[in-house]
Amino acid sequence: PYNNSKQWYQRRVRGHLKMVFAEYKRIASEDIEKSIKTEMTGDIELGFLSVVKKIKNCPTYFAEELYKSMKGLGTDDDQLIRIIVWRSEIDLVEIKGAFQSLYAKSLSEFIKDDTSGDFRTLLLLIVG
Repeated sequence: PYNNSKQWYQRRVRGHLKMVFAEYKRIASEDIEKSIKTEMTGDIELGFLSVVKKIKNCPTYFAEELYKSMKGLGTDDDQLIRIIVWRSEIDLVEIKGAFQSLYAKSLSEFIKDDTSGDFRTLLLLIVG
């Protein structure tokens, strides 16, 4: 099931970290994210929280990042493109499902509402 040793290593590390997070919760009686928020601030806090969220549930992490790239005024085009293109052959189907569950609206609908022209067309072709 693994195309190369890097894939194997990444899956092994992810599995190991999930076990570490579970053991931390058992020992500390609180989730690691809560501890990070209590003990850290600024960019280091955001960095650690991003890693933990991505390890715990990768599709949900990217669904949240896609939402952030489109919510409010303006669109973070670079972030939107980066995630959609990068994840298109990995887990975009799962990300779309997580997006729908989180925001009760499809990723395609958000893209239609937030982009225009050829940019919209291209993103919608990739998202499917």
